[in-house]
Amino acid sequence: MRTFIAVRDRGQISLPAAIREQFRLNEPGAQVEVVVRDGEIVLRPQISVEASQAWFWSEEWQQGERQADVEARAGAGKTYDSGEEFLADLQ
Repeated sequence: MRTFIAVRDRGQISLPAAIREQFRLNEPGAQVEVVVRDGEIVLRPQISVEASQAWFWSEEWQQGERQADVEARAGAGKTYDSGEEFLADLQ
């Protein structure tokens, strides 16, 4: 898809509604990352994370997620068929 957009006198551009909707840029807090490379300006949609969920995206938590993925692929850990079974194992 190729679209031409006018640049206003203060450097502002308006993305067409269909593009904003396609990339969820019509949601509150949505942002666009601007990347300059090889003579091009690339816009990448960025959806902000709700404040109550930000902990999950911290580097410390993501490191734990990566470690858990490694352990799960290796077959480490236990699985339980019920909450009661899990609680009994804790005691």
